[in-house]
Amino acid sequence: MNVAGQMVKRHLFLMSSSGVHGYDYLMHAEHDLSTFLRKHKVRRVLFIPYARTDYKAYTSKVAKVFAKWNFDCDGIETFPDPVQAVRDAQAIFIGGGNTFLLLKTLYEHQLVPAIREQVLRHGTPYMGSSAGTNVATRSIHTTNDMPIVYPPTFEALGLVPCNINPHYLAPVEGSTHLGETRDDRINEFHEHHAAPVLGLPEGTTLMVEGDVATVVGFFPARLFRQRQAWRQFQPGSDVSFLLESP
Repeated sequence: MNVAGQMVKRHLFLMSSSGVHGYDYLMHAEHDLSTFLRKHKVRRVLFIPYARTDYKAYTSKVAKVFAKWNFDCDGIETFPDPVQAVRDAQAIFIGGGNTFLLLKTLYEHQLVPAIREQVLRHGTPYMGSSAGTNVATRSIHTTNDMPIVYPPTFEALGLVPCNINPHYLAPVEGSTHLGETRDDRINEFHEHHAAPVLGLPEGTTLMVEGDVATVVGFFPARLFRQRQAWRQFQPGSDVSFLLESP
């Protein structure tokens, strides 16, 4: 993939969630995430807490975890100029919460083009969790969240040309639940949009280094394509084809 004729330098760590049963906050990803940061010589992370409303508490929670791993972490809310904070960041992490609120606030602070520029052209490592992963994709059409606010558009950062469904849950065989499954919702999306959708169960991550994409974590990811049967990819699978424009 190219941006304005330039090679993309993206380094992405897109987690389904920051919480996994049996682990403290973010600790399920300790090895892979800390390795990712050290590989790119990151010592200080810029955290964007816009998916929730209590920025100070959210940043404090995240910073305590990074401190255990010997990384510094600053909340973007502490900087007078958010755009400049993004331009100066060694790495960017956007946490989970409400995807609609997150995207709306990113647009309000003019951060969508700023983050896209830094990640795709300058190689700033980007980490997302849940809502932070949703906004890294083409659009937020495949979020699980309620639209509690209205962003100016559903189009997101576009760091990858596919969509992702975090917290993906496969239908349970024999279940008596009569409501729509996650698969049903994704199929509804594909009635109107052609972009592939990668379902990421909690504990699973899509890691991207340049033009190479890999499934990492505990559980297989499930890929949905328009008018095709889903395919499953175990941790360690190369899914670089997802980086090609649909």
